[in-house]
Amino acid sequence: MLPLHNFKAYVRSHELFDPSEKILLAVSGGRDSVLMAHLFRLAGYRFGIAHCNFGLRAEESTRDEHFVHMLAADLDVPFHLTHFDTKAYAEAHQVSIQMAARALRYDWFEKLRGENGYAAVALAQHQDDVVETLLLNLVRGTGIAGLHGILPKKGTLIRPLLFLSRSEIDTLITANAIAYVEDSSNLKMDYARNRIRHEVIPQLRKINPNLSGTFQQNVKRFAEAEQVLIREVERTGRDLSYMKGSDLHLRISGLKELVPRRLLTFELLKPYHFSEAVVEELLSALDGQSGACFYSSTHQALVDRTEVIISPLEADRPAIVMVHPGDTFVQSGHNALRITHTEIAFFERDVSKAFVDADKLIYPLIIRYWQEGDRLHPLGMRGSKKLSDLFIDLKVPLTEKMRIPLVINGNGDVIWVGGLRQDDRYKVTGSTRRTTMLEFLPH
Repeated sequence: MLPLHNFKAYVRSHELFDPSEKILLAVSGGRDSVLMAHLFRLAGYRFGIAHCNFGLRAEESTRDEHFVHMLAADLDVPFHLTHFDTKAYAEAHQVSIQMAARALRYDWFEKLRGENGYAAVALAQHQDDVVETLLLNLVRGTGIAGLHGILPKKGTLIRPLLFLSRSEIDTLITANAIAYVEDSSNLKMDYARNRIRHEVIPQLRKINPNLSGTFQQNVKRFAEAEQVLIREVERTGRDLSYMKGSDLHLRISGLKELVPRRLLTFELLKPYHFSEAVVEELLSALDGQSGACFYSSTHQALVDRTEVIISPLEADRPAIVMVHPGDTFVQSGHNALRITHTEIAFFERDVSKAFVDADKLIYPLIIRYWQEGDRLHPLGMRGSKKLSDLFIDLKVPLTEKMRIPLVINGNGDVIWVGGLRQDDRYKVTGSTRRTTMLEFLPH
Protein backbone atom coordinates (compact mmCIF):
# COMPACT_ATOMS: atom_id res chain seq x y z
CA MET A 1 0.00 0.00 0.00
CA LEU A 2 1.33 3.43 -0.92
CA PRO A 3 1.52 6.28 1.65
CA LEU A 4 -1.17 8.36 -0.04
CA HIS A 5 -2.21 10.25 3.12
CA ASN A 6 1.37 11.29 3.97
CA PHE A 7 2.00 12.25 0.35
CA LYS A 8 -1.04 14.50 0.10
CA ALA A 9 -0.34 15.96 3.56
CA TYR A 10 3.23 16.87 2.49
CA VAL A 11 1.97 18.53 -0.71
CA ARG A 12 -0.59 20.48 1.30
CA SER A 13 1.64 21.49 4.24
CA HIS A 14 4.37 22.86 1.95
CA GLU A 15 1.87 24.39 -0.50
CA LEU A 16 3.62 22.71 -3.41
CA PHE A 17 0.67 23.16 -5.77
CA ASP A 18 -3.10 23.40 -5.89
CA PRO A 19 -4.80 20.02 -6.52
CA SER A 20 -6.59 21.55 -9.50
CA GLU A 21 -3.30 22.44 -11.24
CA LYS A 22 -1.51 20.33 -13.84
CA ILE A 23 2.04 19.22 -12.93
CA LEU A 24 4.93 18.04 -15.13
CA LEU A 25 6.76 15.04 -13.64
CA ALA A 26 10.44 14.49 -14.50
CA VAL A 27 10.67 10.69 -14.78
CA SER A 28 13.93 8.87 -15.50
CA GLY A 29 12.51 5.39 -15.02
CA GLY A 30 14.31 4.83 -11.72
CA ARG A 31 12.47 3.76 -8.59
CA ASP A 32 12.15 7.28 -7.12
CA SER A 33 10.52 8.96 -10.11
CA VAL A 34 8.36 5.92 -10.91
CA LEU A 35 7.03 5.87 -7.34
CA MET A 36 6.27 9.60 -7.65
CA ALA A 37 4.24 8.96 -10.82
CA HIS A 38 2.20 6.24 -9.11
CA LEU A 39 1.53 8.49 -6.11
CA PHE A 40 0.30 11.27 -8.41
CA ARG A 41 -2.03 8.82 -10.17
CA LEU A 42 -3.35 7.40 -6.88
CA ALA A 43 -3.92 10.95 -5.52
CA GLY A 44 -5.95 11.87 -8.59
CA TYR A 45 -3.70 14.80 -9.50
CA ARG A 46 -3.45 16.00 -13.11
CA PHE A 47 0.01 15.45 -14.55
CA GLY A 48 2.17 14.69 -17.55
CA ILE A 49 5.51 12.86 -17.78
CA ALA A 50 8.76 14.22 -19.25
CA HIS A 51 11.76 12.03 -20.05
CA CYS A 52 15.24 13.06 -21.22
CA ASN A 53 17.42 10.70 -23.24
CA PHE A 54 20.94 12.08 -22.77
CA GLY A 55 22.50 9.56 -25.15
CA LEU A 56 25.17 8.58 -22.63
CA ARG A 57 24.44 4.89 -21.95
CA ALA A 58 23.77 3.44 -25.42
CA GLU A 59 21.18 0.63 -25.27
CA GLU A 60 20.42 1.35 -21.63
CA SER A 61 19.29 4.89 -22.51
CA THR A 62 16.96 3.47 -25.19
CA ARG A 63 15.60 0.92 -22.70
CA ASP A 64 14.83 3.69 -20.17
CA GLU A 65 13.09 5.76 -22.84
CA HIS A 66 10.84 2.86 -23.86
CA PHE A 67 10.05 2.00 -20.24
CA VAL A 68 8.97 5.54 -19.35
CA HIS A 69 6.92 5.79 -22.55
CA MET A 70 5.05 2.61 -21.56
CA LEU A 71 4.58 3.91 -18.01
CA ALA A 72 2.95 7.09 -19.31
CA ALA A 73 0.69 4.98 -21.55
CA ASP A 74 -0.29 2.71 -18.64
CA LEU A 75 -1.10 5.74 -16.48
CA ASP A 76 -2.89 7.37 -19.42
CA VAL A 77 -1.07 10.71 -19.14
CA PRO A 78 0.74 12.93 -21.70
CA PHE A 79 4.29 11.87 -22.51
CA HIS A 80 7.04 14.35 -23.48
CA LEU A 81 10.39 13.11 -24.82
CA THR A 82 13.60 14.77 -25.95
CA HIS A 83 17.06 13.59 -27.01
CA PHE A 84 20.22 15.51 -26.13
CA ASP A 85 23.76 15.37 -27.49
CA THR A 86 25.10 15.89 -23.97
CA LYS A 87 28.77 15.33 -24.78
CA ALA A 88 28.73 17.92 -27.57
CA TYR A 89 27.06 20.46 -25.27
CA ALA A 90 29.62 19.80 -22.51
CA GLU A 91 32.53 20.32 -24.92
CA ALA A 92 31.02 23.45 -26.46
CA HIS A 93 30.36 25.05 -23.08
CA GLN A 94 33.49 23.72 -21.33
CA VAL A 95 31.51 22.07 -18.52
CA SER A 96 31.30 18.56 -17.07
CA ILE A 97 28.87 15.98 -18.41
CA GLN A 98 26.85 16.28 -15.19
CA MET A 99 26.60 20.07 -15.47
CA ALA A 100 25.68 19.79 -19.14
CA ALA A 101 22.90 17.29 -18.42
CA ARG A 102 21.57 19.49 -15.62
CA ALA A 103 21.46 22.64 -17.78
CA LEU A 104 19.86 20.82 -20.72
CA ARG A 105 17.10 19.15 -18.74
CA TYR A 106 16.14 22.16 -16.64
CA ASP A 107 15.94 24.42 -19.70
CA TRP A 108 13.76 21.84 -21.45
CA PHE A 109 11.51 21.31 -18.42
CA GLU A 110 10.86 25.04 -18.14
CA LYS A 111 10.11 25.31 -21.86
CA LEU A 112 7.68 22.38 -21.64
CA ARG A 113 6.05 23.82 -18.55
CA GLY A 114 5.36 27.17 -20.20
CA GLU A 115 4.20 25.77 -23.52
CA ASN A 116 1.83 23.15 -22.07
CA GLY A 117 0.25 24.93 -19.12
CA TYR A 118 1.95 23.00 -16.31
CA ALA A 119 2.02 24.88 -12.99
CA ALA A 120 5.25 23.28 -11.76
CA VAL A 121 7.90 20.65 -12.49
CA ALA A 122 8.07 17.81 -9.95
CA LEU A 123 11.45 16.23 -9.20
CA ALA A 124 11.68 12.92 -7.34
CA GLN A 125 14.40 13.81 -4.84
CA HIS A 126 14.13 12.36 -1.35
CA GLN A 127 15.66 12.79 2.11
CA ASP A 128 18.91 10.99 1.26
CA ASP A 129 19.40 13.35 -1.70
CA VAL A 130 19.29 16.21 0.81
CA VAL A 131 22.10 14.59 2.82
CA GLU A 132 24.21 13.96 -0.30
CA THR A 133 23.72 17.49 -1.63
CA LEU A 134 24.61 19.13 1.67
CA LEU A 135 27.76 17.03 2.04
CA LEU A 136 28.78 17.77 -1.57
CA ASN A 137 28.31 21.49 -0.99
CA LEU A 138 30.41 21.34 2.18
CA VAL A 139 33.21 19.47 0.40
CA ARG A 140 33.25 21.82 -2.60
CA GLY A 141 32.86 24.99 -0.54
CA THR A 142 29.62 26.92 -0.30
CA GLY A 143 27.92 29.90 1.20
CA ILE A 144 25.11 29.43 3.66
CA ALA A 145 22.67 29.04 0.76
CA GLY A 146 24.30 25.70 -0.01
CA LEU A 147 23.63 24.40 3.49
CA HIS A 148 19.85 24.35 3.28
CA GLY A 149 20.24 21.45 0.87
CA ILE A 150 17.25 20.77 -1.32
CA LEU A 151 14.12 22.83 -0.67
CA PRO A 152 10.60 21.39 -1.09
CA LYS A 153 9.76 24.25 -3.44
CA LYS A 154 11.92 26.70 -5.35
CA GLY A 155 10.28 28.76 -8.03
CA THR A 156 8.48 26.37 -10.34
CA LEU A 157 10.44 23.31 -9.13
CA ILE A 158 8.78 21.12 -6.49
CA ARG A 159 10.03 18.01 -4.68
CA PRO A 160 7.05 16.08 -3.29
CA LEU A 161 9.05 13.01 -2.13
CA LEU A 162 11.16 14.75 0.50
CA PHE A 163 9.05 13.14 3.21
CA LEU A 164 10.58 9.74 2.28
CA SER A 165 14.05 8.24 2.70
CA ARG A 166 15.75 6.00 0.15
CA SER A 167 15.18 2.90 2.29
CA GLU A 168 11.49 3.75 2.63
CA ILE A 169 11.20 4.11 -1.15
CA ASP A 170 12.93 0.75 -1.64
CA THR A 171 10.49 -0.89 0.76
CA LEU A 172 7.48 0.63 -0.99
CA ILE A 173 8.72 -0.41 -4.43
CA THR A 174 9.25 -4.01 -3.28
CA ALA A 175 6.04 -4.30 -1.25
CA ASN A 176 3.89 -2.96 -4.10
CA ALA A 177 5.76 -4.84 -6.88
CA ILE A 178 6.31 -1.61 -8.84
CA ALA A 179 8.41 -2.04 -11.98
CA TYR A 180 11.33 0.31 -12.63
CA VAL A 181 14.70 0.40 -14.42
CA GLU A 182 18.13 0.73 -12.85
CA ASP A 183 20.65 3.32 -14.07
CA SER A 184 24.04 1.59 -14.06
CA SER A 185 25.83 4.95 -13.75
CA ASN A 186 24.49 5.21 -10.19
CA LEU A 187 27.03 2.56 -9.22
CA LYS A 188 30.09 4.22 -10.80
CA MET A 189 32.58 5.51 -8.26
CA ASP A 190 34.01 8.15 -10.63
CA TYR A 191 31.08 10.44 -9.74
CA ALA A 192 31.52 12.44 -6.51
CA ARG A 193 27.86 12.01 -5.51
CA ASN A 194 28.11 8.23 -5.87
CA ARG A 195 31.23 8.09 -3.68
CA ILE A 196 29.40 10.06 -1.00
CA ARG A 197 26.31 7.83 -1.39
CA HIS A 198 28.10 4.47 -1.28
CA GLU A 199 31.20 5.17 0.82
CA VAL A 200 30.76 8.24 3.05
CA ILE A 201 27.11 8.07 4.15
CA PRO A 202 27.24 4.41 5.27
CA GLN A 203 30.07 5.34 7.63
CA LEU A 204 28.12 8.32 8.97
CA ARG A 205 25.08 6.11 9.57
CA LYS A 206 27.21 3.96 11.85
CA ILE A 207 27.65 7.05 14.02
CA ASN A 208 24.05 8.24 13.64
CA PRO A 209 21.50 5.69 12.33
CA ASN A 210 18.95 8.52 12.04
CA LEU A 211 21.23 10.52 9.74
CA SER A 212 18.44 11.59 7.35
CA GLY A 213 16.24 12.83 10.18
CA THR A 214 19.10 14.75 11.77
CA PHE A 215 19.97 16.39 8.46
CA GLN A 216 16.33 17.37 7.94
CA GLN A 217 16.45 19.28 11.22
CA ASN A 218 19.82 20.83 10.34
CA VAL A 219 18.46 21.93 6.96
CA LYS A 220 15.58 23.73 8.68
CA ARG A 221 18.03 25.56 10.95
CA PHE A 222 20.28 26.51 8.02
CA ALA A 223 17.29 27.78 6.04
CA GLU A 224 16.21 29.96 8.98
CA ALA A 225 19.77 31.26 9.39
CA GLU A 226 19.81 32.09 5.68
CA GLN A 227 16.67 34.19 6.11
CA VAL A 228 18.36 36.14 8.92
CA LEU A 229 21.39 36.72 6.68
CA ILE A 230 19.21 37.86 3.76
CA ARG A 231 17.49 40.46 5.94
CA GLU A 232 20.84 41.68 7.30
CA VAL A 233 22.28 41.99 3.78
CA GLU A 234 19.22 43.96 2.66
CA ARG A 235 19.57 46.32 5.63
CA THR A 236 23.31 46.69 5.04
CA GLY A 237 22.73 47.44 1.39
CA ARG A 238 20.26 50.20 2.23
CA ASP A 239 22.69 51.74 4.73
CA LEU A 240 25.89 51.90 2.70
CA SER A 241 24.97 51.78 -0.99
CA TYR A 242 23.06 53.69 -3.63
CA MET A 243 22.42 53.36 -7.34
CA LYS A 244 23.60 55.95 -9.84
CA GLY A 245 22.31 55.00 -13.24
CA SER A 246 23.29 51.37 -13.74
CA ASP A 247 26.19 51.59 -11.25
CA LEU A 248 26.10 50.46 -7.62
CA HIS A 249 28.12 52.69 -5.26
CA LEU A 250 29.32 51.23 -1.94
CA ARG A 251 30.84 53.49 0.74
CA ILE A 252 34.31 52.19 1.67
CA SER A 253 33.96 53.49 5.23
CA GLY A 254 30.81 51.43 5.58
CA LEU A 255 32.41 48.29 4.16
CA LYS A 256 35.26 48.57 6.67
CA GLU A 257 32.78 48.63 9.56
CA LEU A 258 30.92 45.47 8.52
CA VAL A 259 31.02 42.51 10.91
CA PRO A 260 31.66 39.92 9.57
CA ARG A 261 33.10 41.97 6.72
CA ARG A 262 33.97 39.25 4.21
CA LEU A 263 30.65 37.40 4.48
CA LEU A 264 28.46 40.49 4.20
CA THR A 265 30.50 41.97 1.35
CA PHE A 266 30.36 38.68 -0.56
CA GLU A 267 26.58 38.53 -0.13
CA LEU A 268 26.22 42.16 -1.24
CA LEU A 269 28.21 41.44 -4.40
CA LYS A 270 26.75 37.99 -5.11
CA PRO A 271 24.15 39.36 -7.59
CA TYR A 272 27.09 40.71 -9.60
CA HIS A 273 28.82 37.28 -9.76
CA PHE A 274 32.06 38.12 -7.94
CA SER A 275 33.80 35.06 -6.50
CA GLU A 276 34.83 34.82 -2.85
CA ALA A 277 38.52 35.00 -3.82
CA VAL A 278 37.97 38.23 -5.76
CA VAL A 279 35.96 39.71 -2.87
CA GLU A 280 38.83 38.99 -0.48
CA GLU A 281 41.28 40.70 -2.84
CA LEU A 282 38.92 43.65 -3.20
CA LEU A 283 38.68 44.06 0.58
CA SER A 284 42.48 43.96 0.83
CA ALA A 285 42.66 46.79 -1.70
CA LEU A 286 40.41 49.15 0.30
CA ASP A 287 43.39 50.63 2.16
CA GLY A 288 45.57 50.86 -0.94
CA GLN A 289 45.83 53.30 -3.78
CA SER A 290 42.59 54.03 -5.58
CA GLY A 291 42.09 52.71 -9.10
CA ALA A 292 42.28 48.97 -8.43
CA CYS A 293 39.86 47.07 -10.69
CA PHE A 294 38.29 43.65 -10.17
CA TYR A 295 36.14 41.65 -12.56
CA SER A 296 33.37 39.11 -12.59
CA SER A 297 31.84 37.61 -15.71
CA THR A 298 29.33 40.46 -15.88
CA HIS A 299 30.64 43.41 -13.85
CA GLN A 300 33.64 45.52 -12.94
CA ALA A 301 34.41 46.71 -9.39
CA LEU A 302 36.47 49.91 -9.25
CA VAL A 303 37.99 50.94 -5.92
CA ASP A 304 37.76 54.74 -5.93
CA ARG A 305 38.88 57.11 -3.16
CA THR A 306 35.77 56.77 -1.00
CA GLU A 307 33.62 54.25 -2.85
CA VAL A 308 33.63 50.91 -4.60
CA ILE A 309 31.75 51.33 -7.88
CA ILE A 310 30.15 48.24 -9.41
CA SER A 311 29.49 48.73 -13.14
CA PRO A 312 28.12 46.37 -15.78
CA LEU A 313 30.60 45.49 -18.48
CA GLU A 314 30.04 47.66 -21.53
CA ALA A 315 27.90 46.13 -24.26
CA ASP A 316 30.33 47.13 -27.00
CA ARG A 317 33.35 45.89 -25.09
CA PRO A 318 34.97 42.72 -26.53
CA ALA A 319 33.61 39.66 -24.76
CA ILE A 320 35.57 38.34 -21.82
CA VAL A 321 36.10 34.63 -21.23
CA MET A 322 36.42 32.98 -17.85
CA VAL A 323 39.10 30.37 -17.09
CA HIS A 324 38.19 28.02 -14.24
CA PRO A 325 40.34 25.59 -12.22
CA GLY A 326 40.83 22.42 -14.21
CA ASP A 327 40.35 24.07 -17.61
CA THR A 328 43.01 22.96 -20.09
CA PHE A 329 41.76 24.64 -23.26
CA VAL A 330 39.65 27.80 -23.59
CA GLN A 331 38.50 29.41 -26.82
CA SER A 332 38.31 33.21 -26.83
CA GLY A 333 37.34 34.77 -30.12
CA HIS A 334 40.27 34.34 -32.50
CA ASN A 335 42.48 33.02 -29.72
CA ALA A 336 42.72 29.65 -28.00
CA LEU A 337 44.46 29.46 -24.62
CA ARG A 338 46.07 26.19 -23.59
CA ILE A 339 46.62 25.77 -19.85
CA THR A 340 49.05 23.19 -18.48
CA HIS A 341 49.47 22.50 -14.76
CA THR A 342 52.50 20.76 -13.25
CA GLU A 343 53.55 19.92 -9.70
CA ILE A 344 57.07 21.24 -10.24
CA ALA A 345 58.71 24.64 -10.69
CA PHE A 346 60.02 25.22 -14.21
CA PHE A 347 60.09 27.79 -16.97
CA GLU A 348 61.44 28.35 -20.47
CA ARG A 349 62.80 31.50 -22.07
CA ASP A 350 59.98 31.71 -24.56
CA VAL A 351 57.84 34.87 -24.82
CA SER A 352 55.14 32.91 -26.63
CA LYS A 353 54.40 31.19 -23.32
CA ALA A 354 53.92 32.36 -19.75
CA PHE A 355 55.14 30.32 -16.77
CA VAL A 356 53.43 31.46 -13.58
CA ASP A 357 53.37 30.44 -9.93
CA ALA A 358 50.14 28.43 -9.72
CA ASP A 359 49.61 29.24 -6.03
CA LYS A 360 49.31 32.96 -6.85
CA LEU A 361 46.41 32.49 -9.24
CA ILE A 362 42.90 33.53 -8.18
CA TYR A 363 40.17 31.87 -10.20
CA PRO A 364 38.33 32.47 -12.35
CA LEU A 365 40.99 34.02 -14.57
CA ILE A 366 39.80 36.29 -17.36
CA ILE A 367 40.85 36.56 -20.98
CA ARG A 368 40.14 39.99 -22.40
CA TYR A 369 41.72 42.77 -24.45
CA TRP A 370 43.44 46.04 -23.58
CA GLN A 371 41.61 48.80 -21.73
CA GLU A 372 42.73 52.31 -20.96
CA GLY A 373 44.61 52.32 -17.66
CA ASP A 374 45.82 48.69 -17.79
CA ARG A 375 49.25 48.27 -16.20
CA LEU A 376 51.87 45.53 -16.00
CA HIS A 377 54.97 44.85 -13.92
CA PRO A 378 57.13 43.64 -16.84
CA LEU A 379 59.26 40.59 -16.13
CA GLY A 380 62.69 41.61 -14.86
CA MET A 381 61.71 45.23 -14.17
CA ARG A 382 60.88 47.12 -11.01
CA GLY A 383 57.60 48.96 -10.83
CA SER A 384 54.67 49.01 -13.22
CA LYS A 385 54.20 50.26 -16.74
CA LYS A 386 51.09 51.29 -18.65
CA LEU A 387 50.28 48.81 -21.39
CA SER A 388 49.77 51.72 -23.77
CA ASP A 389 53.42 52.67 -23.16
CA LEU A 390 54.54 49.06 -23.46
CA PHE A 391 52.84 48.79 -26.85
CA ILE A 392 54.65 51.94 -28.01
CA ASP A 393 58.01 50.59 -26.79
CA LEU A 394 57.41 47.29 -28.61
CA LYS A 395 56.22 49.16 -31.72
CA VAL A 396 52.82 47.45 -31.68
CA PRO A 397 50.58 49.14 -34.30
CA LEU A 398 47.46 50.82 -32.92
CA THR A 399 45.32 48.53 -35.06
CA GLU A 400 46.90 45.48 -33.42
CA LYS A 401 46.82 46.33 -29.73
CA MET A 402 43.11 45.49 -29.42
CA ARG A 403 43.84 42.04 -30.87
CA ILE A 404 46.41 41.05 -28.26
CA PRO A 405 44.76 38.91 -25.56
CA LEU A 406 45.46 39.58 -21.91
CA VAL A 407 45.23 37.04 -19.10
CA ILE A 408 43.87 38.70 -15.96
CA ASN A 409 44.10 37.29 -12.45
CA GLY A 410 40.96 37.15 -10.29
CA ASN A 411 42.19 40.22 -8.39
CA GLY A 412 42.42 42.31 -11.57
CA ASP A 413 46.20 42.05 -12.12
CA VAL A 414 47.41 41.57 -15.69
CA ILE A 415 49.35 38.30 -15.57
CA TRP A 416 50.37 38.11 -19.20
CA VAL A 417 50.19 40.23 -22.33
CA GLY A 418 49.81 37.30 -24.70
CA GLY A 419 52.98 36.58 -26.64
CA LEU A 420 54.70 39.77 -25.46
CA ARG A 421 55.36 40.18 -21.75
CA GLN A 422 54.66 38.38 -18.47
CA ASP A 423 54.12 40.10 -15.12
CA ASP A 424 57.11 39.85 -12.78
CA ARG A 425 54.93 39.33 -9.68
CA TYR A 426 53.70 35.96 -10.97
CA LYS A 427 56.98 34.51 -12.24
CA VAL A 428 58.31 31.12 -11.20
CA THR A 429 60.87 31.44 -8.39
CA GLY A 430 62.84 29.15 -6.10
CA SER A 431 59.89 29.01 -3.70
CA THR A 432 57.39 28.02 -6.39
CA ARG A 433 55.80 24.62 -5.74
CA ARG A 434 53.50 24.35 -8.77
CA THR A 435 53.68 25.89 -12.24
CA THR A 436 50.90 26.84 -14.62
CA MET A 437 51.97 27.28 -18.23
CA LEU A 438 49.84 29.52 -20.49
CA GLU A 439 50.10 29.43 -24.26
CA PHE A 440 47.97 31.07 -26.95
CA LEU A 441 47.77 28.76 -29.94
CA PRO A 442 47.86 30.16 -33.47
CA HIS A 443 44.42 30.52 -35.05
